[in-house]
Amino acid sequence: MRALLQRISRASVTVDGAVIGQSGPGLMILVCAMQGDGDLEADQLAKKIAKLRIFKDDAGKMNRSILDIEGSALVISQFTLAADTSRGNRPGFSGAAAAAEGERLYEEFVRKLSAQGVPVETGAFGADMAVELVNDGPVTIWMES
Repeated sequence: MRALLQRISRASVTVDGAVIGQSGPGLMILVCAMQGDGDLEADQLAKKIAKLRIFKDDAGKMNRSILDIEGSALVISQFTLAADTSRGNRPGFSGAAAAAEGERLYEEFVRKLSAQGVPVETGAFGADMAVELVNDGPVTIWMES
């Protein structure tokens, strides 16, 4: 699985004019299941993110996790993280998991992250979403399981 993490002061996701998820302070996490991914990758990614020390401690150093700061997460499905831009000018997305499996693994990741003790809100899989965020730092981190 691939994820793009952004440390946030706040974030929200809107579908059809209604806010369906919000978070902050904490993380906005864009997630994409890749072909060949399974429950193990969702579990590993959730555990790593929950313990990742990217929040400031009292000395201003990135030494605290989302759990340490009692933060929350907004998790958004994002198949475009599978973009292959190696040929031509139009990205290809054939490396992404099929839609049904991608949705299942997205939901599994959300369950696993929540089970780690992180309060999680989500977007809507496959929907046209408007995402707003205030990136704190900015801190943006790319991860793969």
